[in-house]
Amino acid sequence: MEVYLDNSATTKCYPEVAETVTKIMCEDYGNPSSMHKKGLDAEHVVRDAKETFSKLLKVGEKTLFFTSGGTESDNLALIGCARANKRRGNHLITTQIEHDAVINTMRYLEEEEGFRVTYLPVDENGRVKLDALKEALRQDTILVSIMYVNNEVGSVQPIQEAVQIVKNFNRNILFHSDAVQGFGKYRIYPKRMGIDLLSVSSHKIHGPKGVGLLYVGENVKITPIAYGGGQQKNVRSGTENVPGIAGMAAAASLIYQDLEEHTEKLRSLKARFIEGVQTIEATKVHGITDERSAPHIISVGFSGIRSEVLLHSLEEKGVYVSSGSACASNHPAISGVLKGMGVRQEFLDSTLRFSLSEFTTQEEIDYTLETLYNCVPMLRKYTRR
Repeated sequence: MEVYLDNSATTKCYPEVAETVTKIMCEDYGNPSSMHKKGLDAEHVVRDAKETFSKLLKVGEKTLFFTSGGTESDNLALIGCARANKRRGNHLITTQIEHDAVINTMRYLEEEEGFRVTYLPVDENGRVKLDALKEALRQDTILVSIMYVNNEVGSVQPIQEAVQIVKNFNRNILFHSDAVQGFGKYRIYPKRMGIDLLSVSSHKIHGPKGVGLLYVGENVKITPIAYGGGQQKNVRSGTENVPGIAGMAAAASLIYQDLEEHTEKLRSLKARFIEGVQTIEATKVHGITDERSAPHIISVGFSGIRSEVLLHSLEEKGVYVSSGSACASNHPAISGVLKGMGVRQEFLDSTLRFSLSEFTTQEEIDYTLETLYNCVPMLRKYTRR
């Protein structure tokens, strides 16, 4: 049996999405900047995709920019806004548990462009400490970036409360949220929530890889980080990835159909898995597991077994999981998220992430548990620490 439980790393494309992408690559393949019919047809595809996301996010179409994925969306939001607003100040705020696309961009801005960055602590459940946010705000703060859902442990951040704290202090401070793990699991309305910039990735929602979205509020000052032909109002130059954009829009439409039903199913499977895995001796489910956590992510520590050893043992049985964030690299390292949460040393290099999708079945969950019941005692018996 083959079981794919690494959906936070990437997801299987919907069949309808694959058909859409293929059709556009082979039939409606024009450059949307071309003035002839093929170009106009491609332009209509991009425009239709913008309309789809405009309705899902309840924002204007002019505020949406297509990118190559979540990483570029984060980079454009942070670097573009930091540079554009530098005259107002040079202080930025983020959390200790952001995705590397945010953490490493902040480090670049700090080390190479002279910005000051505050990295907020989180509690034992992986949720940002709001008191620390209040204390970190300064007169020269220009941007705050807090992710919507943590990609490793699934903690849902108190975004609405954080936005209110920031805007009450200074309404001109920009608020960015990396919603790569949240979009498709929650109904997110950035304008209503006061979020100025929002990052989305296609391949996390059963769309194609290599395409993403950035929402930029109407009054946000942002400068491009790449220069070219001036597409997308000069904010993001480059020929639009028309097949990818169409595929992402199709995936978004599909994933938001019966969203509540899909979410209920995911929570049921997650609860079943957690109940089963906790019967294994010396295991630890990190973070909270109720509705304050994402419905699709489970982080489990297995004391006495290195994560990559258990990962490959599961792989031999056809079960595919991840050790931490698979978006960083394929080289395992100690998780900064777990360290930030104060997880005990014995679990820092002994944790796996199991992430579900609407394609996940109860039979797959039960097979994975049975495999763990067999693998874990055996590995603990023979593995030297």
